[in-house]
Amino acid sequence: MTDNPSFAPKTFAVIGAGPVGCIVSAFLEKGGHRVILCDVIPELLDPARERGIIIEGAENLTQKVSHTCTSVDDLPEYKPDVIFVTAKANALPLIASAIEGFYKKGLYVVSWQNGIDTELVLANSLGKEGVMRAVVNYGCGLLGPAHVTIPFHHPPHYLQELDPEAKFAADGIAEALTQSGLTTRHTDNIVAMVWRKGVLNACMNPVCAVTGLTMSQAMNDPIIFNIVDALVKECVKVARANEILLGWEYYPNAIEYMRTAGNHKPSMLMDIENGRRTEIDYINGKFVEYGRRAGIETPYNITLQSLVKGLESRL
Repeated sequence: MTDNPSFAPKTFAVIGAGPVGCIVSAFLEKGGHRVILCDVIPELLDPARERGIIIEGAENLTQKVSHTCTSVDDLPEYKPDVIFVTAKANALPLIASAIEGFYKKGLYVVSWQNGIDTELVLANSLGKEGVMRAVVNYGCGLLGPAHVTIPFHHPPHYLQELDPEAKFAADGIAEALTQSGLTTRHTDNIVAMVWRKGVLNACMNPVCAVTGLTMSQAMNDPIIFNIVDALVKECVKVARANEILLGWEYYPNAIEYMRTAGNHKPSMLMDIENGRRTEIDYINGKFVEYGRRAGIETPYNITLQSLVKGLESRL
């Protein structure tokens, strides 16, 4: 490796044509990059290539992508420099196994997802050298195939490599995203950032999924708010027991953030409404897991995880 390596990626593959994947695909293509959008559902891909991805709300644009495919196994023919994994975390073991079949040094794989430890699932198959983790700060939903709404967008987004020697590549990826309109910064504190967002997801997602309420409705219902509040405190306790630095004012800031989130359906509620499996094991399930490691009881997280699993069992 040279003393001052640089990385200027030109070709990006995006696995997952849901709202998160459509957003990063559209922005990167608009920024002059070559994008291959991959999903197992062809109906999600056709409009992205033919009509273009439509984004409405806090951002507005329509952008076609260069290529689409329906299998991760097809990606090597496009020779991507970077792969963004934006699919639901519950699909990660299969995705990681598929990428492992063609992975080689110099290819970088970014977990651009919700959930705790998603990057470790990738690293378990691919090794740490080429794996990175991002924290994404926009809310989004799918109105239809390749038609996305963004209720809020609060850049910057953050990115960190698992292997310190790959920092130059993380810098190059962050620069490509920034130049494309998704302002992204390198960080050395991605684990704490993931957990800060993870607490918010663990409090809003399952409560809304179980009750059918939007975030605003849940936060403004005094009975439901008691559950949200108890979840926040329990998650903070687990984080601190595992020496995750959330910040001394995290609790009031988290409550204020959720109170101002708006009349927005979080992704877990939309998954239940659309008959899809959720990411509950990578959200509340992780607080249960890390609670056990530290000897912390997590009755609220266990209850919400179980209730969402119960809803999934009917799918």
